Amino acid sequence: MELRLVPTICPYCGCGCGLNLVCADGRVKGVEPWKRHPVNEGKLCPKGNFAHEFIHSPDRLTAPLIRKNGVLTRATWPEALKLVSERLAEIREKCGSESIGVLASARATNEENYLLQKFARAVLKTPHIDHCARLCHSSTVSGLAGAFGSGAMTGSIKDIEEAKCIFIIGSNTFEAHPLIARRILKARSKGAVVIVADPRFNMTARHADIYVPLRSGGDVALLNAMAHVIITEGLEDRRFIDARTRGFEELKQAVAECTPERAEAITGINASTIREIARIYATSGGSAILYSMGITQHSTGTDNVHAIANLAMLTGNVGKKGSGVNPLRGQNNVQGACDMGCLPDVFPGYRQITDQSRSEFAAAWKTAGEIPGQGLTVVEMFDAALGGKIKAMYVVGENPAVSDPDTGKVERALDGLEFLVVQDIFLTETAKYADVVLPAATFAERDGTFTNTERRVQLIRKAVEPPGEALPDWKIISMLATEMGAEGFEYGSPEQIFDELTTIVPQYRGINYPRLLRPEGVQWPCPGALHPGTPTLFTDGFNHPDGKGIFMPVQYRPPAEQPDAEYPFVLTTGRILFHYHTGSMTRRSPSLDGEVRSGFVEISSLDARRLGIRMDDMVRVTSRRGQIELAARVTDAIVKGTVFIPFHFAEAAANRLTNTALDPVSKMPELKVCAVKLEKVTGTTQEAQE
Repeated sequence: MELRLVPTICPYCGCGCGLNLVCADGRVKGVEPWKRHPVNEGKLCPKGNFAHEFIHSPDRLTAPLIRKNGVLTRATWPEALKLVSERLAEIREKCGSESIGVLASARATNEENYLLQKFARAVLKTPHIDHCARLCHSSTVSGLAGAFGSGAMTGSIKDIEEAKCIFIIGSNTFEAHPLIARRILKARSKGAVVIVADPRFNMTARHADIYVPLRSGGDVALLNAMAHVIITEGLEDRRFIDARTRGFEELKQAVAECTPERAEAITGINASTIREIARIYATSGGSAILYSMGITQHSTGTDNVHAIANLAMLTGNVGKKGSGVNPLRGQNNVQGACDMGCLPDVFPGYRQITDQSRSEFAAAWKTAGEIPGQGLTVVEMFDAALGGKIKAMYVVGENPAVSDPDTGKVERALDGLEFLVVQDIFLTETAKYADVVLPAATFAERDGTFTNTERRVQLIRKAVEPPGEALPDWKIISMLATEMGAEGFEYGSPEQIFDELTTIVPQYRGINYPRLLRPEGVQWPCPGALHPGTPTLFTDGFNHPDGKGIFMPVQYRPPAEQPDAEYPFVLTTGRILFHYHTGSMTRRSPSLDGEVRSGFVEISSLDARRLGIRMDDMVRVTSRRGQIELAARVTDAIVKGTVFIPFHFAEAAANRLTNTALDPVSKMPELKVCAVKLEKVTGTTQEAQE
């Protein structure tokens, strides 16, 4: 048996760790860390270590499926492509192109996402193209674009270890991004102060020098109070403010009344603690902010991001190593999918949708007719489907039946569509509603590129053949476009697609596959072939016409749904170390699934005692939208009045409870705060079995 090592990139979180797939006899046998890789330097988290286990799962889709007499039945590729082509064309002709919605994937490659949004806009002529970034970092894109002119991580993962202060808010980094957490530990070993603000004393908080038990939804109140302390005590960086920013006086006025005492009533954090962390952040000599979906997944998500950007500019902590604003992307290619224009309000490269840009893209793609304008977001698409305006959807590598808020509403929308196509590697909860299911290839069965959370563009390499008749997403999209009579989709390889997209996406212009053969890849922006890439953004200026950052004053607004007598608890959701997103891959990985097999609800000991709930009791959790039953984890490590549920488990889907209230700017739904009630159903699971 001859072993081959194929270097590639982990398919899980946005860290973008390098790994080697160990291959023999046409199968992936295991994983070996890539020691030369700059992100993880030969280390992997549990998910990375077992990233091969789902590849050859017996649940893999191996042939197209067509629903006949209510049953999904095996079909040939010509049959499936013909049916999809005819039905989409028929619905477009009968109801208009805006009756079709398309969902792209943060797990697909840059090439595939670029191709899919091109297919949506140039072939289907629909403006409705979105993906799960809407549900994780759309607030980052809108918030940082307003403040800095660019909605991406400002520095590099390695630079985090040079920080003197690391302020983590809304991120359980040690579970969701373990190889970034490694940099935090390195910084701490050099003397950095680590501050963690979170409703849970989680794995990340346990490594903090200062833990701040923040009530979910109180982020702006805390951040504004920190800004108030910094300004009133004269700790701001006046040289940076005067030379590099606009709007300081407006910010100063906006936070004048945002005292730590007022924030204490909202956040539950002692005013003295707020003053302490504000002083440390302002005076450390190099402070980095790390955040994730605990900041963004709110109806005030854009405000939260603005408040973070304000804090960084106020203290001059942008544009240098060991500082910056670091949004940690949740999925392996969520950054790349955004870069490729899989969003309804921007074209590839974040080009604004205007009459001029529409004409330019039509010319570049040599498409007949106009390119459509701005479309609906994913949540709005499901609302439109329920309202009868969206008749058909093409879903590639997404599982909204588990990942989107108010699962019951999503299920009704999917069930009510006239035609649904799902392209994936497994028969997911969403695919079970489909009229046609198209079998796709995993990361190990295709070539292409991913872009990680620090804007690092990296090659993935095909190691084995897909099972049965499964195909890479790019090839399926190309075949479907050709079946629908479109020209300009005759690609022979992902590299050809990449070469095209670099002419469209300015940030990628100087990147090509030969440059990506080296382990470090290239960090965008990379405007020319001789440009080395950009590890740190905004060293000399921001991406606004005058080069200045803009302070974006915001005021605290409470979450859209508050606890009351009927629903007295606040539910927050998140990830755990051994699982990823909707669990379609990790729950088919025996080593990972064996660690945590089912969902749970975390409840404080004080609340549990009052309700008569013990560890492992079965509990019914109910919101205004639905209910689920799952085991209780009683703990002292969560704020009283708050409960936590991981969202990986379809049979106890946290998003059956969550709220679809939207941020007015980013259209982010409020996944991190909703009101619920708890009722004990039975004794412990062990007692029930006995």
